[in-house]
Amino acid sequence: MISKEEISNAFQVLQDKICQGLELLDAKSKFVEDQWTRPEGGGGKSRVIQNGNVFEKGGVNFSAVFGKAPVFLQKELQNSESKFFATGVSIVIHPQSPYVPIIHMNVRYFEMDETKWFGGGIDLTPVYFFEDDVRFFHRHLKSICDKFNKSYYPEFKSWADDYFFIRHRNETRGAGGIFFDHLKPSAEVTADRLFEFVIATGEAFIPVYSEIVNRNRDKSFGEREKAWQLLRRGRYAEFNLVYDRGTKFGLETDGRTESILMSLPPLASWTYNYKPLPGSEEEKTQQMLGKGLDWIS
Repeated sequence: MISKEEISNAFQVLQDKICQGLELLDAKSKFVEDQWTRPEGGGGKSRVIQNGNVFEKGGVNFSAVFGKAPVFLQKELQNSESKFFATGVSIVIHPQSPYVPIIHMNVRYFEMDETKWFGGGIDLTPVYFFEDDVRFFHRHLKSICDKFNKSYYPEFKSWADDYFFIRHRNETRGAGGIFFDHLKPSAEVTADRLFEFVIATGEAFIPVYSEIVNRNRDKSFGEREKAWQLLRRGRYAEFNLVYDRGTKFGLETDGRTESILMSLPPLASWTYNYKPLPGSEEEKTQQMLGKGLDWIS
């Protein structure tokens, strides 16, 4: 079986590849790296890109942390002696253009006592919905899932719809994608095979996002489109601060706050009781923020 050290090393290679791909795509800004240490055990490398041609702000973070299980897990397991190990790569990109969608990806591995599992996902948050882009995104994810298990895409797509849902707004965060958690080795699927799927998901990031960026990066926009982008970023921030499991886990395990909150946009806005104009592109986007939409057929 693949070891936690091999998994951690592979995630660092993935971080390198994604950063290189994003720098080529932006063609101006470079990532700045902060290496950090967690006093209780482990650490990571946080890389942030800002003020580029394409990306206003983005982060590609790697971490591998370990030690005594945090209090919230001790209570859940009723065991104060448990040790944990967690490693992963997390990405959030906030583009300059409102026509280039926000994108998020996370791949991770966790173990505690005899429990070992993988998790992750990738989802797209368009400020303006271009259906061809969303279909391209979902079809690409389905093709990856189908190589491992035909049930993965429909299961993980539905999971993403449920997970990336802003309950207090009754809307999804964006166009969804796939989300999976607590994938454990079994008689049917080995840990090595699960890790192959996780890495394949991670390696999909640059090809699929580069295509969508290049389709939209040169479209002109004005103040109205920027104002709508800031409102949609506000919704993004609401989800990450209220519901996101990774944010909560990082803060509750005394992770590095700057790295955990790098997912927040540089600018966002909240306009009281905002309603899109009837028939507008903004209203079209608002109407697409629902669960269960079919982006394949």
